[in-house]
Amino acid sequence: MSFSSKIAIQGPGLKKQGIIILQTFFIGLFTYIELWLRSGVGIITGVIILLSFYGGIRFGRPGTTYVAVVTPPLAFAFSALFWTIILVGFKPSRVAIDVVAALASEAPYLIIGALYGWFIFLNAKAKKRPPKVRG
Repeated sequence: MSFSSKIAIQGPGLKKQGIIILQTFFIGLFTYIELWLRSGVGIITGVIILLSFYGGIRFGRPGTTYVAVVTPPLAFAFSALFWTIILVGFKPSRVAIDVVAALASEAPYLIIGALYGWFIFLNAKAKKRPPKVRG
């Protein structure tokens, strides 16, 4: 098997619901692991966020790119808030500071993934448009 060949997947790919569930599961799991081990998120969660962008776009059905691009930031924000409340307790000022710190530390990964995802989405949308007629 050469590195240049694409991975063949069976069937048409993931539906929108499957993309949402898988991205949320993996981002939430690795966010929990990093918060539990290090008391903060870092490169492991960032790499998982980038992989979830790529995986959602790559393994989704045609027409699911929008969902694959929008879900990871929302899933990360939700999981950071959820796991911070579970691990720290409901102390509003501490939870707010920890969630903002988590969002700030993952911002580069979220931005890179979003730029890649929106490029793929908008490029596919532009290819579907009929060419302009000059005259």
